[in-house]
Amino acid sequence: MFESLGFENMTAPQVAVGFALILGAAFGLLAERTKFCFRRSLVGDDRKQAMGVWLTALAVAILGTQAAVFSGLISFDDHRFMAADLPILAIVLGGLAFGAGMVLTRGCASRLTVLSATGNLRAVFVLLVFAITAHATLKGVLAPVRTTLGSVTLSLGETVSLSQLPGGGLVWSALLALAALAVALRSGNRAGTLILAAALGALVPLGWVGTGFVLYDDFDPVALESLSFTAPYADTLFWTVASTSIPANFGVGLIGGTVLGALVASLLFGSFQWQSFSTPAETGRYASGAVLMGVGGVLAGGCTVGAGLAGVPTLSIAALLAILSIAAGAVLTNAALKPSRQSAYAQPAE
Repeated sequence: MFESLGFENMTAPQVAVGFALILGAAFGLLAERTKFCFRRSLVGDDRKQAMGVWLTALAVAILGTQAAVFSGLISFDDHRFMAADLPILAIVLGGLAFGAGMVLTRGCASRLTVLSATGNLRAVFVLLVFAITAHATLKGVLAPVRTTLGSVTLSLGETVSLSQLPGGGLVWSALLALAALAVALRSGNRAGTLILAAALGALVPLGWVGTGFVLYDDFDPVALESLSFTAPYADTLFWTVASTSIPANFGVGLIGGTVLGALVASLLFGSFQWQSFSTPAETGRYASGAVLMGVGGVLAGGCTVGAGLAGVPTLSIAALLAILSIAAGAVLTNAALKPSRQSAYAQPAE
């Protein structure tokens, strides 16, 4: 479809950067306003309300993504989420590590990106360590860890997605969406908050359709992508230090847009506030969590957004396993830290 858009002097990958910038800006603005956060939905003091926001977004993302699949606009048949050999050990251990890390840092990659734009220097520090660690796990000194754990696989045959189970994709997507909405509508959130959460969720199918259909070009292909933060942070780090050698891609645009959108929202609504570390021990805790998230996000195949909000709507078994492992890691780590919650590690509410 890209050829019909009239971009005579730009390639599809170049337009994809601009598209990602707009998508990211919308995500950053909506996430800042709704306090969108998977960690809070599991272990936060307001977990019920936070879970309502997250599940509303997920429900809309599922319905929109599967509607696009059903209409033939996109297909996930060749996507990495649908690999027949499931790297089960990497996904489970990576998910547990990422979940533990986001509890230690009080936010996953997407939430910390939003917080960094509102003046939170702790989040900026965590994201820098996270990006370096993710890149090292993808292509650097930690790559042997990824390849070794990734070599332990479980053959799924043709059942790589819920759509291969009895009932098919439409039934399973409807069941997941209805279950999510049933919880969300009892979360105690105001209608306006849930509407904003629904708009955030709609960005997921918009991303899939935008890269997989609108920008589809046989001669200069664009990868099928949507919201994600682990690989995009690694790409952004690499582009930042070598931008004269490599072009920006979808991930770079997405990260830049998210920061911009969250910054604008925080300035408009008065939530911008400088924050930093209070003790060396606190810094060490956040650094440890950032490393766990960097390694874990790569091993699991994505973060709470990449494998969760955008991955689950594909109905991929791998994505479902990843987000469940992340949730387990967060809950277990929070339980282990609970006795020391009133210690020097304790942080004020975001």
